[in-house]
Amino acid sequence: MERALDVLEALADHGGEAGLSEIAARTGLPYGTIHRLLQTLLLRGYVRQESDRRYALGGALVRIGGAAERLVGAWAEPYLTKMVELSGETANMAVLEGDFVVYVAQVPSPRRLRMFAEVGRRVLPHSTAVGKVLLAGHPNAAAVFERTGLPRRTDQTITTVGAMMAELSAVAVRGYAMDLGEEESGVHCLAVPVADGARVVAAMSVSGPAERISALDRDELARGLRKIADDFGAEVFGARS
Repeated sequence: MERALDVLEALADHGGEAGLSEIAARTGLPYGTIHRLLQTLLLRGYVRQESDRRYALGGALVRIGGAAERLVGAWAEPYLTKMVELSGETANMAVLEGDFVVYVAQVPSPRRLRMFAEVGRRVLPHSTAVGKVLLAGHPNAAAVFERTGLPRRTDQTITTVGAMMAELSAVAVRGYAMDLGEEESGVHCLAVPVADGARVVAAMSVSGPAERISALDRDELARGLRKIADDFGAEVFGARS
């Protein structure tokens, strides 16, 4: 069972699709073992084989993944509420699905003027703070950007792969990401990672009007959000980042 999960995680880490050699390099398992595991996963629909003989995550995972996202989103709400109390702004949680960021939970700000990112909304990662957090340190981040492109959302959007990779390196060092009007003009966002140990599995953020976010102490806010996100990761995933 553990080895089958290793194979699925290797496929997820490669953007949902990989060859035998890539799976072997990621898992350290022998080719024969990987092949046997893949045959079982193929029969159950958790993996499919493409025409070029590469393997990809299968449709059977959609049902499981959707249920898991709803549960994790519900578990996140008390922690997102703490983020709202800390910042006064709307708090969100997002995950990476393939090449897209998907918002899975939200607690709105009590303020009259507040930001909304509809739960279930899918966006490209390059123009959002949550997307930057989810891809910082990701082994295939550059490949994601090559596939999706970096379309300009506002005048502030980063639109070259080189600049985006430099931004991700900075995010990895400081431990949080900013969206300074890159997805929507006049809206700023600060995001922190949620980890299951060594890996980032989700991102939590607060977002609001640029002038209100800019008035906050960015490093102090990030420390507070990171503590909440770490507590959530420890409770749900059993590990602290």
